[in-house]
Amino acid sequence: MNPFEMVIGIVLIVSIAGVLKARYGVRKDQWGNETIVADDPKTQAENTRLRGEIGSLKERIQVLERVITDEESSTKRLDREIERLRDKNNV
Repeated sequence: MNPFEMVIGIVLIVSIAGVLKARYGVRKDQWGNETIVADDPKTQAENTRLRGEIGSLKERIQVLERVITDEESSTKRLDREIERLRDKNNV
């Protein structure tokens, strides 16, 4: 491969990469950081759904933290519940 063919190959690869970036909505900001622009309504709907799911998961984590750090001797309460279920199964 001579140097001229190599230069043509590099230019071709860079051009194809630029076209693909433009096709998939990759934009650069003023600092050179690449970001994906979500102009597609399907992508925006997916993002909204995922944000809602993250919110519900955060709420569940808060409930679990509250249950775990409950000051009302949660282990004794849990032991009573287990014993009550055992008694119910033995009868």
